[in-house]
Amino acid sequence: MGCSVVWFRLDLRTEDNPALTAALARREPVLPLFIWSPEEEAPWEPGGASRWWLHHSLKSLQDQLEKLGSPLVIRRGPSLEVLRALGASHVYWNRRYEPKPMARDTRIKASLEASGIQVESFNSALLFEPWQIENGERKPFQVFTAYWKKCLREGRVEAPLPAPRKILAPRIHPPSEKLEALGLLPAAGWGAGLAASWEPGAPTALRKIRSFLGSAIKGYETERDFPSRAGTSLISPHLHFGEISPRQIWDLVHEEKVRRAHSIFLKELGWREFAHHLLYHYPHTPTEPLREKFRAFPWRKSAKDLRAWQQGQTGYPIVDAGMRQLWQTGMMHNRVRMIAGSFLTKHLRIPWQAGARWFWDTLVDADLASNTLGWQWIAGCGADAAPYFRVFNPVLQGEKFDPGGEYVRRYVPELSKLETKWIHKPWQAPAKARYVEPVVDHATARAEALEAFSSLRPHGVLEKNVSLKRY
Repeated sequence: MGCSVVWFRLDLRTEDNPALTAALARREPVLPLFIWSPEEEAPWEPGGASRWWLHHSLKSLQDQLEKLGSPLVIRRGPSLEVLRALGASHVYWNRRYEPKPMARDTRIKASLEASGIQVESFNSALLFEPWQIENGERKPFQVFTAYWKKCLREGRVEAPLPAPRKILAPRIHPPSEKLEALGLLPAAGWGAGLAASWEPGAPTALRKIRSFLGSAIKGYETERDFPSRAGTSLISPHLHFGEISPRQIWDLVHEEKVRRAHSIFLKELGWREFAHHLLYHYPHTPTEPLREKFRAFPWRKSAKDLRAWQQGQTGYPIVDAGMRQLWQTGMMHNRVRMIAGSFLTKHLRIPWQAGARWFWDTLVDADLASNTLGWQWIAGCGADAAPYFRVFNPVLQGEKFDPGGEYVRRYVPELSKLETKWIHKPWQAPAKARYVEPVVDHATARAEALEAFSSLRPHGVLEKNVSLKRY
C-alpha cells in the first residue's frame, strides 16, 4: 500500500502523539488504525464502563482525524493479522505497559520486522519510562516518596509535541468497520448515568484541565478531600485513554507559577507513574500481593456481603454513597475509594482482588496499574501500603469528610431528610430511617480484622514489637 500505519490504542489524541508525529515525518500517506481485540488483553479486557468510554472517545478521534484528512480505520483482531493484511511499509505505535499487551507487542514487532516491515514504538503515556527510575541499588522503588523525589531530581520531562495540521491519506482507503458494530455500548440503560456525567474526547480533556488549573487548583490542597465539593480535576479517565498526555498536563501546570497546590496536584501524576513503575517490575501484582507473605492472610468468603458492598447496601452511608456514585457515574471520589476499599478488605475481610475486579468493570478510569496499586495499598499488602492497623471508621470518616451530609444525601436519597447529626449513623436516630441495618458492627469487625492481621506475625509480616491494642 506504500504508506505508514499508526496503530492507535490508549493514545486517542492527535496532539503530543509521538507515533503519529514520527509517521508524518516520512512525508508519505498515513493510515490511522484502531484494532478491537479484547481477547488479547484477557483477563483484563476493558470492562463495561471502559467500553462505554472507549466508544465515545473513538467517535471523538474519528471526528478529529476526518478533519485532518485521513479517516480512522477500525478493524477487529487478531492484531498481527490486521497489521499484515494492510500491507504497510512502516508501523508506528505508542507503548502499552501492562504485562499482556507488552508481550503481544513484542511478538508483533518481531514478526513484522521479520517480514521486512519497519516498526517503531514510543512513550506517550508516562512522564518517565518504568525502567528509567532506579534506587541506589539499581532496583525498582517500593516507596513512593523516594521514587518521586528521584523523578523530580533526575528525570527530564520532554515538551509535548504539536498537533498536526493535515494528514495525507492513502490514495485507496481501506474499508473500515462501523464503530457501532463493535458493540461497546451497554444494552441496558446503564450508560445514561455515564452520559450525564461525562463527555469523552481530547478536546474535552484540554478544556477540563485548563479550567481546573485556572480556578479550582487554588483550593486543591484542602477541597480535594471532600466528595461533595468540586475540588478535583476529574481528568483520570481522559489520561487513561490517552485523550491527554501527562506531558501536556505537566507543561500546562508549569505555565502557571508553580505553587504548593500545583506541586500536590503533580504528585498525583507521580502516583500514576509509580503505579506503572510497580506493574512493570512486578507483573504478578494484579492478582497476587506484592508482599508475598500476605498470601497467608485469612480472608473471608461471603457472596452476600460482597453483593451488599457492590450495591451500596452495607448500612454505612459514606460507603454506600460511594458505591452508588460508582454505579451511577462510573466514578468514585478518591477519598471515598479509600473508605470503601478499607471497608471491604478490613470490615468484611473480603479479598482485595474482588474489589479490584468490581472497580475494573465499573470505573470509567479503570487502569490496571493504578487499580492494582490502590487496592494493594488499602489492603496493606502492596508497596508503600496503608498500615495494617489502620481500619477506617466509616462513621468518623463520613463526619470528617462529608460533615454536612451533602454527598450522602445525593447518592443515598432514602436518608435525604435525616437530621445531619444522624446522617452517618442512621441506626442511632430517634426515628429510624428506612435504610438497611449495618452488615457488621464496626468495633467487632475492627477487632476481628486486627486479630486476623496478628495471625501474620509468624510469617514475618508484622513487627513483633507492635501492639495491635493501641489502635
